[in-house]
Amino acid sequence: MWRNRASGYGWIAIGIHWMMAVLILGLFALGLWMVELNYYSQWYQVAPYWHKGLGGVVFALLLLRLGIRLGDQQPSALGKGAEVVLAKIVHLALYLLPLGLVISGYLISTADGRALELLGLVSIPSLVSFPGQEDTAGQIHGVLAWLLIALVSAHALAAIKHHLINRNATLLRMLRPQKEI
Repeated sequence: MWRNRASGYGWIAIGIHWMMAVLILGLFALGLWMVELNYYSQWYQVAPYWHKGLGGVVFALLLLRLGIRLGDQQPSALGKGAEVVLAKIVHLALYLLPLGLVISGYLISTADGRALELLGLVSIPSLVSFPGQEDTAGQIHGVLAWLLIALVSAHALAAIKHHLINRNATLLRMLRPQKEI
């Protein structure tokens, strides 16, 4: 029950899904709060430290999730026609938007030429520099963050709709592994 099956997701995929969900929601809230801090706030340096570090954790989980997706069986799609196509598009966006956030966050953090330090464990050198990098990447980061939160909200509402209206196992498959049919 650790790996995916045709009937549903395994514990590994479920765990990564929920860790990413909590981190993404937490990073969004932290980011909103963080940009309102002033230079004299005791959190002015601490909040970005955690935001960057946890963003690095999201990136690692995203890579792990992509590896699992490519190397493990995917559960059978529930739903029909356009619903399945829309689900595939949403899932693709749920991979691409966090990737865009990581890249834009990296560009914000390295705009001054210094390496990106992640929780004192990893140092990623500044590889790109262009005029207005911090501002441009910051605007992109903000737009992508709002898009991701909107998509995550729609994703959660769709799972609830599948559970309450369609009465299928879409939501249950992401809460615990399902027995083989």
